[in-house]
Amino acid sequence: MKRNWIFGLLITAVSITSLVFIILGNLNMAVLFMTAIFALSNGYRAISFKEKGFIREAKWMRAMAIVFAVLFFVVLGLILF
Repeated sequence: MKRNWIFGLLITAVSITSLVFIILGNLNMAVLFMTAIFALSNGYRAISFKEKGFIREAKWMRAMAIVFAVLFFVVLGLILF
């Protein structure tokens, strides 16, 4: 139960941060935080699918979470350099 709250709070905080950057017009930072949202949500889905016994779907979601985590660092690198 605590894991659900932690993931929920993280996703909510990152979503609000992304929305703030959209309103401010800083789309690079908004995209950075959107990729973080996708990585977190897919990671949570992978965990929940595995617990429910959906192994194939859990592997797919884990792969998507890894892809978005890598893209997070790519976007971060593009912003910094």
